[in-house]
Amino acid sequence: MSGQPAHHADIVQATIATSDAARSALVASWRRSLTLHGLDPAERKAPRRLTEGELRQARQRMEPLLRAADASLDRLYLAVGGIGCCVMLADRDGIPVERRGAAADDDTFDEWGLWTGTVWSEDSEGTNGIGTCLADQRPLTIHRDQHFFSRNTLLSCTTAPVYDHEGKLAAALDVSSCRSDLTEHFVNLISVAVGDAARRIEADNFRRAFSNARVLLAPVTECSASALIAVDADDLVVGATRSARLALGITQQTLTKGLPAADILGDSNAAEELGEAERGVIQRAITRAGGNVSAAAHNLGISRATLHRKLARFGIRRPH
Repeated sequence: MSGQPAHHADIVQATIATSDAARSALVASWRRSLTLHGLDPAERKAPRRLTEGELRQARQRMEPLLRAADASLDRLYLAVGGIGCCVMLADRDGIPVERRGAAADDDTFDEWGLWTGTVWSEDSEGTNGIGTCLADQRPLTIHRDQHFFSRNTLLSCTTAPVYDHEGKLAAALDVSSCRSDLTEHFVNLISVAVGDAARRIEADNFRRAFSNARVLLAPVTECSASALIAVDADDLVVGATRSARLALGITQQTLTKGLPAADILGDSNAAEELGEAERGVIQRAITRAGGNVSAAAHNLGISRATLHRKLARFGIRRPH
């Protein structure tokens, strides 16, 4: 691997010594890499890689999220693959477990470690897109000489965190390239595409996790396709994405205690949508059960008394 800046390691060392890391997230990461993780920016050893068995286990732990991410990874690669980029989804330990890339570029990307099973955590590879995104839990781009290791300074990596159905950090979505002519304009476009894809993955994963509930857009000030809540048959909020939790102040404790959907939706259009959706579900259940309330309640997974209350509230009459 040639063409790396000869004095990059010296620049990193000098910047850490003279700059206030509190004013720069990048320098803070460089400082962590040097002092906390004990890494040397001049180190030329190739990134560590998992064995096939270890990678298989890492993939198994991510299986539900991988299924939800499949279509979004394909779409993202269609958007960026033509400009010489690869797409990777890494687990929360910084290990890519899924990848999209052009076959013609495989040897190059494999040599650089932009491959499944390579360890890109910050404590292993210093400042880099995947590892630093996970450490800081924020979307970022680590472009060329912003990397900690001199051997990584030909890479440009744009990464966004991905949160699971409980709002916990689960993965990092990354687009990386070895091209030297990536302009700031292209990097900005890639950043938008990566962020959008990460939110789609979160939304698709959330819908899969709460497939037996009604999933609604949360009434938040800043409209976001990933700000979702899941409502059960008793009109209780049983799940919320990270975006919805942050916007509405929902915690796991709140959900465990019991959170009526009306407390979240209020008099908004979403509340009307919820009511209409629920009325339709109950109407269909009663019709399919031939008017038998006990059978309809069983099929809906609620008590007979709860169903009677809902019938009265929505003015639904049983068929004769």
